[in-house]
Amino acid sequence: MFEVFERIITAFKEESMLSQSQLKRLLEHRYCSQDRSILSELFMNNFWNWLVERYPLWIAPNALTFVGLLINVVSTLILAWYSPDAKQTAPFWVYMICALSLFFYQSLDATDGKQARRTETATPLGELFDHGCDSISQTFIVMQICMALQLGYYPIVVMLFWVSATLMFYCAHWQAYVSGMLRFGR
Repeated sequence: MFEVFERIITAFKEESMLSQSQLKRLLEHRYCSQDRSILSELFMNNFWNWLVERYPLWIAPNALTFVGLLINVVSTLILAWYSPDAKQTAPFWVYMICALSLFFYQSLDATDGKQARRTETATPLGELFDHGCDSISQTFIVMQICMALQLGYYPIVVMLFWVSATLMFYCAHWQAYVSGMLRFGR
C-alpha cells in the first residue's frame, strides 16, 4: 500500500504539481481525530474496538471503506425504487434496510482507520479515500432521509438539507485543516 502512495508522490514530483516542502508535509501527515459524542463514549467505541478485532488481518482498510459506500448506494437505490420522487411511502422493510445500512456504514467507517492502524497500513492516501467516500455517502444518506420523510413535495427543503449537510462536512474538514484535528461530538 505504501508503495502505491510513493508512486503517486513520485508522479507529483515529475509533474511539478507540488513543491518539495508540500510533498514533505504530505509524507509527514498523520491523521488525528477526537470523538466526544455521547454514544461513542458510552458504547460505540467499545463495540467498534470489539468489531475490528474480528476482522481478518488480510482485509484492506480501503475495502471496508468502499463496502460502506456500496451499502449506502444500494440501500438508497432500493428506497428510490419505491419512492422515486420522494413522495411515496415505501414498505416498512425498506426503511429497516436503510436503518441497518446506516448502522453498517457507520461501523465500517469507524473501523476502517482502526484496521489500518492494526495492520500498519495507514497512509494519507487511505485517509483521502475514506473522506472521499464519506463525502459521497453523505449525499446518499441525505437522499434516504429526504425520501423517508417524503420531502419530494418541498424541493427547496431537500436542497437546503443537502447544502447544510455538505456545509457541515466541509466545515469539519476545514477545521481539521486549520487545527490539525478532526473533531466529532459535543
